[in-house]
Parts: sequence; structure tokens; C-alpha cells
Amino acid sequence: MSQVWTTPHRATPVDAVVALPGSKSLTARALVLAALADGPSRLVRPLRARDTDLMAAALRALGVSVDEDGGDWVVTPGGLRGPAEVDAGLAGTVLRFLPPVAALADGPVRVDGDPRLRERPNAGLVAALRDLGVQVDDGGRGRAPFTVHGTGRVRGGAVTVDASESSQIVSGLLLAAARFDRGVDLALAGGVPSMPHVEMTVESLRERGVDVVRTEQGWRVAPGPVAARDEVLEPDLSNAAPFLAAALVTGGRVTVRDWPAETTQPGGRLDALLGAMGAHVERTGEGLRVTGSGTVRPLVADLGEVGELTPVLAALCALADGTSRLTGVGHLRGHETDRLQALDEVLTSVGARVEQLPDGLVVAPGPLRAARLGSYADHRMVHAAAVLGLAVDGVEVRDPGAVSKTLPDFVDRWNAMLATPAGALP
Repeated sequence: MSQVWTTPHRATPVDAVVALPGSKSLTARALVLAALADGPSRLVRPLRARDTDLMAAALRALGVSVDEDGGDWVVTPGGLRGPAEVDAGLAGTVLRFLPPVAALADGPVRVDGDPRLRERPNAGLVAALRDLGVQVDDGGRGRAPFTVHGTGRVRGGAVTVDASESSQIVSGLLLAAARFDRGVDLALAGGVPSMPHVEMTVESLRERGVDVVRTEQGWRVAPGPVAARDEVLEPDLSNAAPFLAAALVTGGRVTVRDWPAETTQPGGRLDALLGAMGAHVERTGEGLRVTGSGTVRPLVADLGEVGELTPVLAALCALADGTSRLTGVGHLRGHETDRLQALDEVLTSVGARVEQLPDGLVVAPGPLRAARLGSYADHRMVHAAAVLGLAVDGVEVRDPGAVSKTLPDFVDRWNAMLATPAGALP
């Protein structure tokens, strides 16, 4: 792929049906739970991308067998062991899901990754593991690199957790808790962003027979086995965001196939959010269909539970016919990049007027202009640039390969959708 991508401009309505691979969030959880299960599990249609490949490699490093069988993964648990070196890349799921598993391994496990990973907050998880009896050496940083000194077991029990910077801290502890001697009785020290992701974790646990209940303070997981389970992964609904946004921008129609009737994925709320921005949304026999009217309405919304959708929604706001206000997403400053700062720079570059809030953005449309944008090593920023390019001729993106994190062939899929005759399937 070229190091600079000129995003396609589209002056006519798009009309396409799109199929997407499995959810990154569900694939990561399924891999961890299969590694801790009481027998082999098959993951059908998992997402194969950098983040999930790194998770599979991390589990292999601990002694778990993760074998490819066609497009599936077959996961066979093994005796967790160290020493091991884990490359978390830029994956928050590996950074926060893997250490509680590593605590169950017999031997030291060192976790490191890309330079930006060393800036991603993780103090809440490190502190919680220590309170549960796990030795973690992090040099007092609360960030990578760090070493988990596993002894083959974790005491578990009551723990108070600060997960204000990432819901993944809660999910990481819950995923491994059934294998702790006393399970875990997790109490929250404050709020948790992206609560749907915790709900996703709880549902994933229950599907595997784990006893997990909501308490007044947080969640309680009883010790016990994790049942092996074959699972067909839902399509990644957050990766659907730019494709569905294309219908709104061009006044066209896009259907994402196999949209689940019920889901814990934050992307499942795209129907309501895009509807509020002027789209007509309906479920068909094929999936979720979004039809644009030719006008994008401004959005005023608290996106605290669906923060990963913010870049694409903010791009739509730059194309709206009024001022938008997106709040509840201060935690995005600690993601792959400081997403609020990056969105400010990107949207301003194409002519929008942006005000940063402590927990969000105010976006007002302005005279649009061509620009060369950075990707910030962030897949969601490439998605946002692609949406802007539909309306702004001459949008370029440096390092579009950042999409390898969750959808490596995004550029090919995007180009195919825009080149597809009406009604055809790319």
C-alpha cells in the first residue's frame, strides 16, 4: 500500500452491500476465555488483524495452542508458563487482558509493545493485580513495559479497581477471575467508560458457564471452570461505522450484512446515532440498511459508552449543517493517539471549526478544503479521513497502513464499495 492514500471523492450516491469480518472485541475475549477453558474451542470467523494476531501470539507464548483451520482458530489450553516475552503492539486488549492470564502462568512474563503503548494508562490494572497477591514490576510507571511474576495461581478475592481510564481494566480482571483461587469481588473506585464493553465481557463469561453477578459496587465472579465453546463471531460493528456513514454523506444506501438482532457491541448503537443525524435506518433480510437524505444533521450526544465511534461521527459532524457537541469521551486521550487532539487537527485541516472540551469536542462546519492528513498510527483516524474524503475532493492520508490494527484490507474494501454498481455485492 502507498504511504499516502488519496481517499476517493464521491459526488453521486453510493449503493452497496458490505460484509465485514468478526468483531475485534469479541475475538479478543473469545481467545482469552478459550485459553482458560476446560477443553478445546473453535472460533469461527474471527477477526484476523494485528491486534488479534498479537493476542493469539501472546497466548502461544504462554503455552496455549492456537491453530489455524481454514478461516477458523482452534484453541487448545495448555499449562500456562513463563518465562515469556509478549509484544502487545498498540493493542489495549493485549495490554490489559493478558496480564491477569500471565499471573496464572508459572514464571515471569514481560509485556511491552510499540512506543505509544508505553504511554497508554494501565496503573489501575497493575494496582489491582498487586492487591490480589500478584507481583508486578513496572518501575512505578503504571505503564508498559512491565513484568508479571506468575506463580501458577492467583489468590483472588476482594479488590477495588480504578478503571476510569479504560473499561478494559475491568474486563481483563473479570475474564481471568474464575481461575483465581477465590474468584474476584471487584468494586469500582469511580466511573467506567465504554460500559457496553464490560457488558460484553460479562455475557461472554456467562456463555461459558462462569458464575458472574452484578453487585452494588461492581461484579463478583465465583471460582470455577470455564467451559470450552465453539463460537461464531459477530461482524465488527464499529468497523461498520465508516461504511454506513458513506450513505449519509453521499445521500446513498449501504447495507452491512449479518447485523445481529441483539448485541453488546458499542457499534450496535450506530442505528440510533446515524438516525439522529438524518439517516433512515432499517433492518432487512440482509442486515442493517442506512439510507441518507443528502443532508447531515448536527449531533449533540454523550458518547461515553461508545467512544470508539467518535472519530467517524466527528467526521460526519464536520459535514453537518449545524454545530455538533460530542461529550463523555475524555478517555480517548489515552487511546492509540490522543484522539481528541488528532480530531481537532484533522477536522480543522479540512475547514471545520473545532473547540476541544475537557471531555469532548464542539464541531462546526466551515468552508471545506483539500488537505493531507496524518493517520496518527490510529485505524479510526484513517476511517474518519475516508469519510471526509467522500465530500472533500483532494483528501490524502499519510500511513494508511494503520488500519492493519483491526481491518487490514480497509482501503481495498472502501475502494470496492465505491466502485460497486448499484445493488452489487463487493
